[in-house]
Amino acid sequence: MDYQFKEIEQKWQKFWADHQTFKAESNSEKPKYYVLDMFPYPSGAGLHVGHPLGYIASDIFSRYKRLKGFNVLHPMGYDSFGLPAEQYAIQTGQHPAITTEANIATYRRQLDQIGFSFDWSREVRTSEPSYYKWTQWIFMQLFNSWYNIENDRAEDITTLIEKFNASGTADVKAVCDEDTKEFMPSDWATFTDEEKQIELLKYRLTYLRESTVNWCPALGTVLANDEVKDGFSERGGFPVEQKKMMQWSMRITAYSDRLLQGLDTIDWPEPIKEMQRNWIGKSVGASVKFKIETSDSGPRTLDYIEVFTTRVDTIFGVSYLVLAPEHEWVAELTTPEQKQDIANYIAQTKKKSELDRMADTKTVSGAFTGTYVINPVSGERVQLWIADYVLAGYGTGAVMGVPSGDQRDWLFATHFNLPIIQILDGQKDIDVQADPTKEGKYINSGFINGMTYKEAVPFLNNWLEEEKVGKAKVNFRQRDAIFGRQRYWGEPIPVYFKDGLPYLVKEEELPLLLPEIDKYLPTETGEPPLARAEDWVPKDGGHYELSTMPGWAGSSWYWYRYMDANNNNDFASKEAVEYWKDVDLYIGGSEHATGHLLYSRFWNKFLKDLGYTKEEEPFKKLINQGMIQGRSNFVYRINDENGKPTNTYVSAGLRKEYKTSALHVDVNIVENDTLDVAKFKAWREEYANAEFILEGGKYICGVEVEKMSKSKFNVVNPDDLIERYGADTLRMYEMFLGPLEQSKPWNTNGIEGVFKFLRKFWRLFHNEDWTFHVNDAVPTKAELKSLHKIIKKVQDDIERFSFNTSVSSFMIAVNELTDLKCKNRQILEDMVIILSPYAPHICEELWVLLGNDAGTLSYTAFPTFKPEYLVEDEFAYPVSINGKMKMNLNLSLTLAQPEVESILLADEQFQKFLDGKPTKKIIFVKGKIINVVV
Repeated sequence: MDYQFKEIEQKWQKFWADHQTFKAESNSEKPKYYVLDMFPYPSGAGLHVGHPLGYIASDIFSRYKRLKGFNVLHPMGYDSFGLPAEQYAIQTGQHPAITTEANIATYRRQLDQIGFSFDWSREVRTSEPSYYKWTQWIFMQLFNSWYNIENDRAEDITTLIEKFNASGTADVKAVCDEDTKEFMPSDWATFTDEEKQIELLKYRLTYLRESTVNWCPALGTVLANDEVKDGFSERGGFPVEQKKMMQWSMRITAYSDRLLQGLDTIDWPEPIKEMQRNWIGKSVGASVKFKIETSDSGPRTLDYIEVFTTRVDTIFGVSYLVLAPEHEWVAELTTPEQKQDIANYIAQTKKKSELDRMADTKTVSGAFTGTYVINPVSGERVQLWIADYVLAGYGTGAVMGVPSGDQRDWLFATHFNLPIIQILDGQKDIDVQADPTKEGKYINSGFINGMTYKEAVPFLNNWLEEEKVGKAKVNFRQRDAIFGRQRYWGEPIPVYFKDGLPYLVKEEELPLLLPEIDKYLPTETGEPPLARAEDWVPKDGGHYELSTMPGWAGSSWYWYRYMDANNNNDFASKEAVEYWKDVDLYIGGSEHATGHLLYSRFWNKFLKDLGYTKEEEPFKKLINQGMIQGRSNFVYRINDENGKPTNTYVSAGLRKEYKTSALHVDVNIVENDTLDVAKFKAWREEYANAEFILEGGKYICGVEVEKMSKSKFNVVNPDDLIERYGADTLRMYEMFLGPLEQSKPWNTNGIEGVFKFLRKFWRLFHNEDWTFHVNDAVPTKAELKSLHKIIKKVQDDIERFSFNTSVSSFMIAVNELTDLKCKNRQILEDMVIILSPYAPHICEELWVLLGNDAGTLSYTAFPTFKPEYLVEDEFAYPVSINGKMKMNLNLSLTLAQPEVESILLADEQFQKFLDGKPTKKIIFVKGKIINVVV
């Protein structure tokens, strides 16, 4: 029977599901291998052909590793909390759980029909209470922990309380808030319970703090930086402003050094590691206190502004100081005369996201507060400004402006006519990012005049510390992660408030379930949606936290849940964690570099500190798959002489003869760039009476490579391709498009070639009448050579994730075996095994037809490469007579010239070419030619 891909694929997908073929052993004597795909969010649109690319690659690798004798864990689940489902709920009134469930059903159907070897017995969903119970539990561990700098790890908060009881703050070295108190043990003993809780909150790894956030009034929620673009929400395009709110935060900054060091131990793409290094942003420098000049505008609660600088040697060149517009001291430090200017500037700043402010290096803007500060080293008066390029959350939220040493400072100073002080000999107008070791000696710089950079920095650091106006310091650009969202569809934070202080719910009360509410909008008074819940009150009184966790909470530990997905007593058992350890291969998009990947590493290190896990890093190897771009098609509508569009469309090759407008057309009604005119007319009512100017009897569409999106009508649904060509064809074609890590355009036109290849592979096992036929003859040297070439090629390609080159090699091998008329069972059985990671359905069917047990192909052994079969021991010698090529003669490469001459002269075909003429001379070059002179 011909290749019936629909029947074959449905049969084997059902078999795998019924028999749980890919269920990983919880423990095994086999070596473990853990392959993970980045957690998908189940959107209502389902999968398009770009989404499965990484999944296909990981599936090929998983199937290959099973054949290589590994116990493979290859799970799948859903990151199912999130804003899209909530927005749909707001619009329709339908509970987010209902739409999420429907979306997951679509995803599951599509994933199954592509034939992935997922262990579905371990499926997890972040929105399931049985899962988010443990996300809440991890939050509670963070709340009950502090970071001990001395031991360089997180510890239970009880060890900090013990230190306070024994010696107060004297022996405490912790990552904590700046405003912690210094006290003796006797003082601690006199603190009330409330005072103790307030102080401990300054040390906990998750804590409450007033933070500047991206607030979207239209969505009624805080947004992460990556959810904001050009001052608008990425979803919905609503204005976003900067706003101060009391928010939960996580002290990821405690792990900054370990997060940096860990990057040197993992096999990740260098661009991703560099992005994380830049995000963490370790800087070695100094903190300096600038005294605030006294004023007649009333008493102040502060005496100085502290700045962090990496170039303390340039302090004599400071001509102004800048505060972040949202800095808590701006209002107090603004003089009455400047209040309106400052208020106007702050209002403008609120319209920009932090990312926009950081990225904008060209715009010069700011406002003078009217206040002056005193340079602690030179004694000079310095103006205090605000400017949006300074962020409150980075460092101290204040920077010193040195126009002679920094491009941005120079632009700011020249724009506002501020002084520029030359501080280095031989300095031109400006030295931007110059190598400090080559800057010469300092001038106009008081007591460091004549010093070099290497001399000035340690001298100044010591001087600042002696004068108690500063000190050497290491700073990080990374800030603590905001951990609250004013949304409904997220994990409830397991906290309740009593007398204004936060307390954890009891562990036995987990999971703290999402309550039912009547609407999914904030309340009329602006509180989060959870405030609408009735009868949702803690047992101990007070009220629950009304914010929910951010989208990254559930995805920051999910790989551990896969290890032991059905455990009701732990997030994962110690035995499971000790066996699976970490993820060996992680495949996903590069867009998660400073979000999910960074937070996951943070939570992993924390869980290790507390002894729940063993590994410092969660993901050994990371591969970022490239994007599959859309291949858009266009029709060209003719405009009349007045520029008004008509309903006539001209084929692409003729469009230059007319004035036209290009319109996107649905790629699903185009084949090989030829428009199906009838389907176009039926596509939309406005095209029902369309007329066409054809070329060669066809309407040829224009083509452009763009991002795949609904608005461009270039989304290709994998369901349609599987219906037409089968899942095995889709799998191989996606790999064939190009290297996994590169972006490439989708082009359905080429998929036919892969389908023909699979049909040709099927034919190898069948006679002309499609009856199955193989033999048990001894394989020929040519057959063995072809087989072992492909064994080596596929093995090498998969190991280096070069899947696209394997597909080409399969085609070559099948062509060779077809030419050899190979029907040998031994050869073809090995070919089935080699191809099975790429095209599992057809290979399972052929495996059974070859007489093997059903379902065992996945766990058989990958064929062993034998290099001796590639050693050439024969050569097809070109035989020439008087310089003219006449024939080829296959001879062993071990033969010497006398033996070659004997065989040649005895050959009937050669004698015919001689035509009775005697040979005068035979020239023989081993492995190259035979030339006969007659």
